[in-house]
Amino acid sequence: MTDPTTERPTDGPAPPPAGPAPGRAAGRRPARRSLVPVVLVALVSGALGGLGGAVLADRIEPADPSSTSSPEQPVDRADEAARDDAWASSPAVPPAQADGTISGLSRAVLPSVALISIGEDGSLGLGSGFVVRRDGYLVTNHHVIEGAGQGDPIVVELPGEDPLEAEVVGSDPAYDIAVLRVEREDLTPLAFADSDDVLVGQTVVAVGAPLGLDSTVTSGIVSAKDRPVVAGETQESTSYISAIQTDAAINPGNSGGPLLDLSGRVVGVNSAIAQVPQAAGFGGRSGSIGLGFAVPAEQADRTATQLIETGTSEYPVMGVLVDLTYTGDGARVRRQVAGEDDPVVAGGPADRAGVRPGDVILSVDGTSIRDSQHLIVVLRSYAVGDTVELELRTAAGEDRTVSVTLVGSGD
Repeated sequence: MTDPTTERPTDGPAPPPAGPAPGRAAGRRPARRSLVPVVLVALVSGALGGLGGAVLADRIEPADPSSTSSPEQPVDRADEAARDDAWASSPAVPPAQADGTISGLSRAVLPSVALISIGEDGSLGLGSGFVVRRDGYLVTNHHVIEGAGQGDPIVVELPGEDPLEAEVVGSDPAYDIAVLRVEREDLTPLAFADSDDVLVGQTVVAVGAPLGLDSTVTSGIVSAKDRPVVAGETQESTSYISAIQTDAAINPGNSGGPLLDLSGRVVGVNSAIAQVPQAAGFGGRSGSIGLGFAVPAEQADRTATQLIETGTSEYPVMGVLVDLTYTGDGARVRRQVAGEDDPVVAGGPADRAGVRPGDVILSVDGTSIRDSQHLIVVLRSYAVGDTVELELRTAAGEDRTVSVTLVGSGD
């Protein structure tokens, strides 16, 4: 379901007002944007707030690849013999060499984590990615590859291997996930963890190529779950993610790399980092300040699978347009829309459930909704076909509860 007026999903806001857009994570093109202050930990409505509000996370421009040098490739390579008889499309399993230590984990997973270069010699950007299937499929971030034009090479470099030119299988800005494919049939995939098993406080390891330095390992903990993160430079490229927050160092170039538990399973795909606003009289943006965000494993796995199987993906919608100008509690369904479109899509899930223009959505399955963008983040944490319970307040002040079954954005 799409709003023909804005060309955006029906569960999205109208296009934002002109001005600095929140950015994304660590790994896009080297050309620098103007260095302006950015509020990165704020309520989505724009008022300064604490970490209870949604986070406007920053997409950081990587350093000029020509100013960095790659470290020597690791001499230890994971032993693939235990999985050599697996079919290319079979589910990955945690590497046996991931023995619960960071050093053991590093030896096991480094052969599966790639440096991704966009354009000739990485002139359009550098990022990270990781193998998800033996037959050449890798996951990265949408924003890592979105700058590649037709004919621009995308090169995947795995440790100890010759560079491989990749093709884009599919890309989804809504969740900031993209899938690449290279001509190989014998790669070592990493397995996705169960998102429900990820615990706040557990040790996690980020692997990738910060500043183009491939095979870099950093560690930390899961410092929060279900953190509402909004990131992107345009309305079309904005992602709304119920993210895993970590204090593992994530820097420009880490985008698209895996965040792993000590068994070697991918708990998330590194996507965004927070930064302090630029202080007067000081230089440009900083690197990691211990606030990194990753797309949860379940969402990344689901989106990547859709992209591999069909070349496209979808996200859940309920069929309404929300009002960005509303400043009260919750998210208000727009009262009217310019043109012939309705704020509540006729015959859509919300319409069938009795949601009406001007209704304020106060909670989703018991989660209090702070504002319009928070509503989008929460809804996109579900899967197509899930049924959610909405607490509503009508324009007359009446509170009621309805059940809505979410449909795909392409329906």
